[in-house]
Amino acid sequence: MTIKFGVVGTGAIGVDHIRRITNTLSGGEIVAVTDVNQEAAKKVVDDYQLNATVYPDDKSLIADTNVEVVLVTSPGFAHEATVLAAIEAGKYVFCEKPLATTAEGCKRIVEAEVRFGKRLVQVGFMRRYDSGYMQLKKALDKGYIGEPLMIHCAHRNPEVGDDYKTDMAIHDTLIHEIDVLHWLVNDEYTSAQVIYPKKTKHASSHLKDPQIVILETKGGVAITAEIFVNCKYGYDIQCEVIGTDGVIKLPEIESISFRKNATLGTNILMDWKDRFISAYDVEIQDFIDSIKKTGAPTGPTSWDGYVAAVTADAAVKAQESGTKEMIYLNEKPAFYRN
Repeated sequence: MTIKFGVVGTGAIGVDHIRRITNTLSGGEIVAVTDVNQEAAKKVVDDYQLNATVYPDDKSLIADTNVEVVLVTSPGFAHEATVLAAIEAGKYVFCEKPLATTAEGCKRIVEAEVRFGKRLVQVGFMRRYDSGYMQLKKALDKGYIGEPLMIHCAHRNPEVGDDYKTDMAIHDTLIHEIDVLHWLVNDEYTSAQVIYPKKTKHASSHLKDPQIVILETKGGVAITAEIFVNCKYGYDIQCEVIGTDGVIKLPEIESISFRKNATLGTNILMDWKDRFISAYDVEIQDFIDSIKKTGAPTGPTSWDGYVAAVTADAAVKAQESGTKEMIYLNEKPAFYRN
């Protein structure tokens, strides 16, 4: 059985998913593509020698009876309309984050999926498929360090472009921690606060960098998350969980150690794609396999996309207010508790 994908958006991440489904993974096939830039869509079909139809828009692609899964890799503002149309058509959806650009948009998707009565949507929070985070999750679920009390984490980039704004530190950067941490401790957030340390000289004049976000969960776990997007030295993801009986930490990336020029050390990655490339592979393969085996995706849900959006909105509000902002979620539908 081969799962047939229609891809909406043939930019960098769309092309990368087309590459992995076509050349790296098993059980999937690209049968349709669309992009506002029709030449780009045609080019990817030619480059990968796909037996795929190029459609003028997402609606005509979704209407193709040959398309079983709609892979949404268009700009974030376009996600909601495409996902809703796919749900209405009864098509599976893999949607790169964000699920929608607003919490209300995510809520509409949640409601549409609940009405349909079957899980169709998976959101592309790939950190859950990273081997290091999976080890943390396994240890926490087994109670290896007892009850989690605190989490300290960091998301550091060597640099960002001048178009990167202060709120993007939440919506574009911390959003990954927002999802993966609530998955790790299986708890919802209740508040967010943002602190600005001394600003780095490498940040643009309009950008506040670094930032520290403090999140609290319903169960009482306190989280400090550092965002430093002009750290210069490398792309560095850190996570440490402190429990009642011990501490666990995200493993460092495998790298040779070297002795050279009177120095003992290891190399540090500079590009996020190198850090998480294998997680993307595992993520999409699991999506394909779960549909084949269970008839539904088993990864991050529309509800998870909603939780991330509400939490991010509260954190952005905390950036602006300088005070602790409460996080209010709707009641989780029973549909997503099973």
